[in-house]
Amino acid sequence: MSSQSFPVHGAGLGLRRPMLSSLTGQATQCVDFWEVAPENWIGVGGRYGHRFRELTEQFPFICHGLSLSIGGPSPLDEAFLHKLKRFLKDHHIRYYSEHLSYCSDDGHLYDLLPIPFTEEAVHYVADRIRRVQEILEQRIAVENVSYYAAPGKQLEEIDFINAVLLEADCDLLLDVNNIYVNSINHRYDAGIFLQHLPAERIRYIHVAGHYQEAVDLIVDTHGTDVIDPVWQLLDKTYQQFGVIPTLLERDFNFPPFAELLHEVKTIHSLQTKWRDETGGYLQHA
Repeated sequence: MSSQSFPVHGAGLGLRRPMLSSLTGQATQCVDFWEVAPENWIGVGGRYGHRFRELTEQFPFICHGLSLSIGGPSPLDEAFLHKLKRFLKDHHIRYYSEHLSYCSDDGHLYDLLPIPFTEEAVHYVADRIRRVQEILEQRIAVENVSYYAAPGKQLEEIDFINAVLLEADCDLLLDVNNIYVNSINHRYDAGIFLQHLPAERIRYIHVAGHYQEAVDLIVDTHGTDVIDPVWQLLDKTYQQFGVIPTLLERDFNFPPFAELLHEVKTIHSLQTKWRDETGGYLQHA
């Protein structure tokens, strides 16, 4: 797969409103693309809406959804999907992804809950993903998520993810931090997990920080710096698959903007290392 198969390239950063005042031309030179949650920007006008329009006209943007609840028990919110479709087109958004989880029933639950790892859930979720792609008239990616319990588990996490991707015929947003978090919490080998992912479906990568609650319990927070073992796992990901567009997520406890950019530059450094070694982007294992 060449770089042309990816919706963006290089190293990106999740855009949050507290960052807007720091976005000068010089400050953003190392950011190749930006990601936003569309729910936070659909229908926004005034100063924020104007600034967002300026940015989407200037930089490549992708969207990562928060509220679609792809595995939830309630019907898909198709009214929201039609609003989303207009938003993606209006701002020339290059790609859309969602979490492989659910977050609502009769109302929003304000957390990402695990879908049972069962054959029945594979069919249910895949059908809903296909419907989303039909409405949006484009492929989407689903993200492997962190989880802290596996109710009704019949399949291993990796087998569940791969079955959904295959049956839905959708793409993967690979979250390296979530693999690390789950490997600690559920005691599996993160490197072996990586080896069983379908290289041809990976469209981009997330990397983030987390909170260490105990030696054997990590909470995915996106509120701290990325730690060395996660950087090492990203390095191993590039070794396994080649250079893939990678985005840094930070949702709160924002450091000075220069410190965020330092982490973006770390992504660039790892990408340069493996691009120099492989001479390309994606290597099929």
